[in-house]
Formats: sequence, structure tokens, C-alpha cells
Amino acid sequence: MTSAAYRTRTCSRSDRDLQAELFNASFTKDLEAPELAWRYDEGPHGASVTLVTEELAADGAVRRAVSGYACNPRRVLVRGEHAAKVGQTGDVMTHPDARGKGLFSELDRACMRATAEAGWSAVFGLPNRKSAPLFVGKLGWNEIGAIRPHTFLLTGDARARRARTREGRLAGLRAPLDARRCARARQRLLAEADGLLVRQVDAFPEATTALARRVARDFDWMVDRDAAYLNWRFAANPSGLHRILVAERDGAFAGYAVVQVPRRERPELAYLVDLLAPDAAVRAGLVAAGLGVCERSGAAAVEATAIDGGWWREQLAGFGFLPPKPENHLIVISYLHRADDPVARAMLDASRWYLTDGDRDDATMG
Repeated sequence: MTSAAYRTRTCSRSDRDLQAELFNASFTKDLEAPELAWRYDEGPHGASVTLVTEELAADGAVRRAVSGYACNPRRVLVRGEHAAKVGQTGDVMTHPDARGKGLFSELDRACMRATAEAGWSAVFGLPNRKSAPLFVGKLGWNEIGAIRPHTFLLTGDARARRARTREGRLAGLRAPLDARRCARARQRLLAEADGLLVRQVDAFPEATTALARRVARDFDWMVDRDAAYLNWRFAANPSGLHRILVAERDGAFAGYAVVQVPRRERPELAYLVDLLAPDAAVRAGLVAAGLGVCERSGAAAVEATAIDGGWWREQLAGFGFLPPKPENHLIVISYLHRADDPVARAMLDASRWYLTDGDRDDATMG
């Protein structure tokens, strides 16, 4: 252990109030226990592995929880055939006045032991810049890719300039010109999708499952997007920010898109969260419709995240999304429990994954 004054233990559903209190102190958020229960206990791929480190008094009594960790299960397909459960790191948190004590290292080791005992073949994560060196340099994780945000401008006003300024002052100044470029790309998307019916729905149809398995055959690694998982992930999401769009061609289900409308604290920014359709014209129509939903929600910009060298990165460029500055990226990491497992082997090159913002660990994407 890090110190005799601390202990690490596994949590259960009865601990969600305690974990929510720690979450809010660590991230200055206002999250409630039922939101964590949705995230950790109700997903169709199984219950999450969650742990806390507790600070102890001299007599061994628990004073408070000071650090926490979650690893969420995802069922993954390799070329649409081999299914295995892997973990995804999430909610890595330490109370502000307990940081710098080395608590996270013990938490990570305990979590990796627990996920191995649960039979998960591997774990992956998208760490922030502060924690990434610790994962890779000290805890035995592998760096397997880089992930970057891409932006589509719906306006060229001050809100769009603000959204682009994080890519540098010049990008902010160029927003009006880039907005016109995005508008032309949007017109191309509409033209490509001529005759396609796209509508907003409250839940994913059962036909989603078969279509997702079909698309998965073209990728080395993809989270299983069956209807039950997608409805939990987006339709039942406590944030209420996701909008589900389905496309129909000749009366048949042809694909879906998910967008996230702006959060209160970032009213200028929406997200293209997920997209699945085997036909390029259907993808174009879904993206055009999704941009329209975001625009009507008041957003000035739409963001989507993609792995360098991957299929989704190419798609975003084709849709007209603007790239970030080169240094604006995070890394993708993996930890293998069974290197001989097909899913674990397929994790070693993230550029061959099917991964969108919907695959990130955030309860909402931003």
C-alpha cells in the first residue's frame, strides 16, 4: 500500500453515494448517485469494476474516501466474429487535498488485478495529459495511438471564433472563412443524400444490431453496438443531451447517427457522437441531418474526435470537419491480460479500430 494511513477496496452499488461525493469534490461537478448507478450498474455489457482508496484514522476507522477508479465493461468484436469483454478506464479521481501522495498507482494496480480476475482480456483508456505519463511510464500500459478533436463550424460569429481559439489565435481569426468552407461541405452532404429519409427517434430499432454486426466485419476492433447497448448509452443517458437519428432507404433501416446538443456551460459547442451506416450516401445524409439538429440547438460549432490514421478520421475530413493543430491530441493506451486473445491482439493498433466519441468513457462526450 501507499501508506498505513490508507486502504483500497472494491465498491458495490451501495457505495454510489460515497463515490458521487468524491466525484463532485474531485471535478467540481454536481453529479448524483443514480447517475453513477446508471453508468456502473445498468449497462447491458455487465457491471463496472470500481474502487476507492479510503483515509484511515489512527484507530483504523474510515475518515473519508480520497481517491477512486472505475473500469467499465465493453463487449468487443474483431472483424464481426470474436466477442470478448474488455474494460475501459473512467472516473479516475482524487480529492484535491489528497493529490501527490501516490494513491493512484495502487488504485490502478488493484483495478488491473480485479479486471483480470473478472476474466476481461484487456483494458483500454484515453487518459488526460496529466495522467498519461504515469500510465505508460510507471504502470505498464502501452501507448497504441493518438486521438484528436475535429471541428465543423455552423457559424462564423464570435461564438465560433471562441470554439476555434483553442487551436490557436490564427484559427480563431480564420473562423468566418472556415465557416464558409464548412457551409459548402454541408451542401455537398445534402446533395449526396438526395432522396434519403432521416428522422429523429427516441430509441434504436432492433435492426440496429444486425447492421452493426455487418459493419464490424470491416474493422479489427469495434465495441458491439447492439440495440440494447445503444439504448442504454444514449436513449437512457441521464444527461438527456443526445439526439438519435435514423436513416431509411426504400422503407428499410439504413443507419443511425447520434449528436449531443450543447451543455449549459458550453452553449456554443455540440458533438457528432456516433455514426453507423455502410453506405457513403447514407452517412452523408445522417451527418447533414445531425448538423441541422446541432444548429437548431443553438450551437456554433460541432466537434468529433478521431484516432490518427483511422477510418473515422478520413470520414470527418470528407464531411468537411476542420483538423486541430498538431499538438492538440491525447493518447490511446491498453493493458493486456491475455495477449493471445484475439480482442487483446487487435487492440495493439488503435488506427484499425472503429471508435467515435460514443466510445469514450464520459457520461456525456464533452
